[in-house]
Formats: sequence, C-alpha cells, structure tokens
Amino acid sequence: MPIRILGISAYYHDSAACLVEDGCIVAAAQEERFTRRKHDARFPARAVDYCLREAGITAKDLDHVGFYEKPLVKFDRLLETYAACAPRGWKSYLMAMPLWLSEKLWMSDDIRERLDGYEGEVSFGEHHESHAASAFYPSPFEQAAIVTMDGVGEWTTSSIGVGRGSEIEMLRELRFPHSLGLLYSAFTYYTGFRVNSGEYKVMGLAPYGEPKYVKTIKDHLVEIRDDGSLWMNMAYFTYPYGLTMTGGRFDALFGGPPREPETKLTQREMDLARSIQDITEEVMLKMTAFAHRETGLRDLCLAGGVALNCVGNGRILREGAFEQIWIQPAAGDAGGAVGVAMSLWHRYLGKPRVSCEAAGTWERPRRAAERVDPAFAPSALRRTSPPKYADGMSGAFLGPRFDEAAIRSFLDVHGYPATRVDASALADLVAGYMADEKVVGLLQGRMEFGPRALGGRSIIGDARSPKMQSVMNLKIKFRESFRPFAPAVLREHVAEWFELDEDSPYMLLVADVLPSRRLPVPAEANTLWGIEKLNVPRSTVPAITHVDYSARIQTVRRETNPLYYDIIDRFYRRTGCPVIVNTSFNVRGEPIVCTPEDAFRCFMRTNMDVLVLENFVLVKSEQTPLADDESWKKEFVLD
Repeated sequence: MPIRILGISAYYHDSAACLVEDGCIVAAAQEERFTRRKHDARFPARAVDYCLREAGITAKDLDHVGFYEKPLVKFDRLLETYAACAPRGWKSYLMAMPLWLSEKLWMSDDIRERLDGYEGEVSFGEHHESHAASAFYPSPFEQAAIVTMDGVGEWTTSSIGVGRGSEIEMLRELRFPHSLGLLYSAFTYYTGFRVNSGEYKVMGLAPYGEPKYVKTIKDHLVEIRDDGSLWMNMAYFTYPYGLTMTGGRFDALFGGPPREPETKLTQREMDLARSIQDITEEVMLKMTAFAHRETGLRDLCLAGGVALNCVGNGRILREGAFEQIWIQPAAGDAGGAVGVAMSLWHRYLGKPRVSCEAAGTWERPRRAAERVDPAFAPSALRRTSPPKYADGMSGAFLGPRFDEAAIRSFLDVHGYPATRVDASALADLVAGYMADEKVVGLLQGRMEFGPRALGGRSIIGDARSPKMQSVMNLKIKFRESFRPFAPAVLREHVAEWFELDEDSPYMLLVADVLPSRRLPVPAEANTLWGIEKLNVPRSTVPAITHVDYSARIQTVRRETNPLYYDIIDRFYRRTGCPVIVNTSFNVRGEPIVCTPEDAFRCFMRTNMDVLVLENFVLVKSEQTPLADDESWKKEFVLD
C-alpha cells in the first residue's frame, strides 16, 4: 500500500492542506478557496476533505499527519516577548491568550479530533524548516542552497540551508524581532495597506516613487550587514507587543501618521514604497550572496513570504552568483503544508527523492461514489517521463477540477445559456475573443495552489490594448488603478519580448520589456504625477508594461497546461503577439474562484465579456443579469 502523508498549515494566515503519496504531491489547496474567506486562517477542514477525496481515501487511510510549525515554541516566544515588553502589550496579550489556551496549545488533540478515523501521531515541523523543505524537495535540483525569508515562524525570521538528495541541513538563522518580512510589513501598514495581504501592492506602487527615504531608513531603522543579516531599532516598531506595526516615533520620522486605508495615495506613499523596496532588494541580494559563499553551490531555492517579492527575485537571477533559482509557488505559509509533508517522507521516514512523473504510467479509476458527486471528483493521475524543466509541483495545478458532466449539470440546473465547443476549436475561439479586445474568464483544469492564477483560474485579455489595464482594474477587478497586470508568454518567445530567457512558470520573476518593444514617451508625460503615468503607453504591449518598463512574467509550456498554451498560441497566430494579459479570476477582497458557481458569480458581477468553463462558453450578452449586482460591487470596493 502507498504511504500517505497529510501536511497542514493553519492558525496564522492562508491555511492549507497537502497530501503526499509515496513522495509525490497528489493534492494541495488553501482553505480560502472553499470558504470564500480571503486569507482564511482557520483549520483547513475543507481543504483537507478535498485532498482526501482527490486521493480516494479517508482519514483512517493516512499514515502520517504533520503540522508546519511548533506551537509550543511559538507560544514560548510570545510569552518571552510580552514579558520583556511589559506593561506594554497587555491588550495584545489579552486578545491572543484565549485562542492559545483553548486551541493552539492542544493542537495534536484538535487535529486528531477533526481527522475522524485517524489514529496515528501528529508530528510538528519547524516553521522555516517547512519552508526550506517546500523549496528544495519539489525543486528540479539534486543539490542547492536554500534561503527562506518571512515575518517570523517560532523564533526564526530568515534562514540559510543546503539541500542534498533527500537531506536538508540548516546552517544559519536570523531571529525575531529582526525580520526583513516584518520590516516590509511595517511599511505596508504605514502606507495604508493590510499586513499579510497588501505587501504586493507596496511592490506594485514602488515604481511610481523615488528612493528618497533609503538613507533615513538606514540611519534610524535598520542596519544591513554584508551577509544580509539585519538589526532593527525596535524603538520605532510596535509589532512585538502592539496591535499595530509602528508607533509615534515612526510617524515623526516620516512626517505624519499612517495613511488611512482607502484614502488617496500621495507622493509620500509612493516614495516610501520605493524606498523599502530598494532596501528589501539589497537585503535579498546580500543574503543570497552569502548563501552562495557558504555553500559553494550553483543553484538556489527560495521560500517564505518575502520570496513572493518577484522584483527582488528577478534581481537575484540577473545579478546574483547562482546559475539557476527555483521558487516555491506557494512561498508563504500555505506552502508550509507541502514542506512538512515532504519532510516527513524524506527526513522522518528516510525515503529518497523520486521523480513523480517518471514513476511509471498509471491511472486510478474513480469509485462509484465519486461518480455520483462529480463536483470534486479526483483528477486522473498520469505519470510520464518529465522534461528537464519539470519540478514536483505539477505547475502548481494541485487543486480540484470539474469535468464536463459537473459543468453541464451546473448549467442545466440553473438554466444558464452556454455553448459547448469541441476541444479542437476552443482555443481559436477564445483567441478570437481576445483579439477583439474581449475580456475572458477562464476556468479549466485543476485549480492553482498558491497566490497566483496561472491559467487554471484566470482572467485573460489582449496585452496590446492600451485600455485593457484600466478596464480590468476598474471595471472587472474593482481594485486600485495603479496596479500592473502580468503577462503570460509562450516560453519559446519570452526572450523576444523581455530581458529574460528562463522558465518563469509561477509568475515569480520580474524582468524588463526589451528596448525594441518600447515606445517613445511623449515629453508631456514627464510632467504627469504618480499614478497618471500608467496611462501613457510605454510598449507595444502596454497592458502589461509597468511605468518602469518591468513586467511580472509567466512563461507557458504546452506540457504543463495544454489548453492555456494553445489559446496563447492561437492568439499569436492571429496577431503576431505571443503575449497576453493574465490576472487572477477574482475581484478585490475575494479569493480566486474555485468552482463553476464561483466563476459564474464573478463573471456576472463584473464587466467580463466571456466565461469559459472547460468546454462550455458563456457570453455575457446572453445571460440574465443577477439581481444584487450593485450591492455586491459596493461590498468589494469598500473592502
């Protein structure tokens, strides 16, 4: 019988579950996708149910269960911190303790109770070791340096390790309260965005500003050492004991209180974003350079929330000493579920790494019960010899998929007009819609694991359209107008459009648009202020070109996602452009869609033109409007 291991991440943010079978990742998903509660931190009950259903098992069939960190060690850190800061932090202490005393300290019992029928032990990994395992074990490297960076785990905030075969050795660590992730989150809070979810907005805002506060940050807030470690002046931060990230001294240093959320952005916020982004990139470059000196290895694996900073990742690839880098697509806490499950397989059970796609060709038939309820029917698992670029994350397509029977049933029950299109014609039809500047919602194949939509749950459009960026931001995503969109590009053509000739399947690398693809910027554009700059076309693909000519690139191979590749390929054949816009299928404040029902609701309550549910195509003009459109929009605009 195969050995089945369940990994769980929960109780901080982005809770998730992952199922590993004989060393291969069978399924992984975040709880938010099922509950529709963004960054859901509760126990991932529905994600666990999905993973078990995907494997066709119940909890009693599990051999091992792991949790991604050590609650008792984290509790020790909290108590020490509160004691050191007393009497400050009393309110924060009173808010935190009930949950710890009622749930978190009894995690083993809680997990076993929720996993009805599981009779084994619950193992606990260390937070950053789980990150390290999630980065190295699914990577295509036999040996590599490993760097993890985030806010904080138990005590560790960053770590350097090395992976060889099935072994991982942790070499160095940086400890709380000195943390690159928490430093960035402090500026996220101060510029008016939500901590643990708005950091990528700060990264997107940075190109509008100037690094005028870099010296101030270095003089007062942080000392950056040559090895990438840092020391933070905690007189300016309140996060160890307070309910906010920064306090009065921070306000005085930067000329006023934090920006109120949803108020107008000013040049100050843009300059602050640029300054902390520059600081972050400097630390990332120094830390990874030190990892290279310590390990002498040519390849690098990254994980932890800071590894989602794709601008910094791009600089590591271009300017760093490593030949190749691989970044865990679910680099944040959700990926810890992958890491602890893989650690149990390799480090606890002592099993060797396997090439999951090369383990023979097989398909598990569905059970009768699964055919009755096709909504979350298991995917047909096939294993074939992988190409050289393949990794163990299966393109991050590890979530549920919905077969034709499930889609047809959904449409028939509700009476939604739709046309079934043969697979041979579907890609060309969708490409035609995009060439006519239509915006298409795409639900096909398995749902992505991690924060990025990669063609399974995406909204796509014409990157050549000057109006596409503003249309998608304001009329479809209902989000801030300054935020750029990402390009999806055929892998074989990426070097013809961007300063990159590497695989970037997970949209975690930023590179510039080639000078030959740029457009001259009118002189009057230099007088524009801040966000107004984005309205000036800067390349032949303006919808995905940021104000500094950068783009967060996703390269697409047919082997990983055939329909998505074919759509872009047909668009290329029609237009001569192998680049499209790809953004996540959701609106502001809502998780990426999971089910056909989620997708239809989002489609109808935005200005998308076309919805593709596997082989079924729905056109907006043929649908009956939903009654609560306006109230739904207001809910998310104000989020």
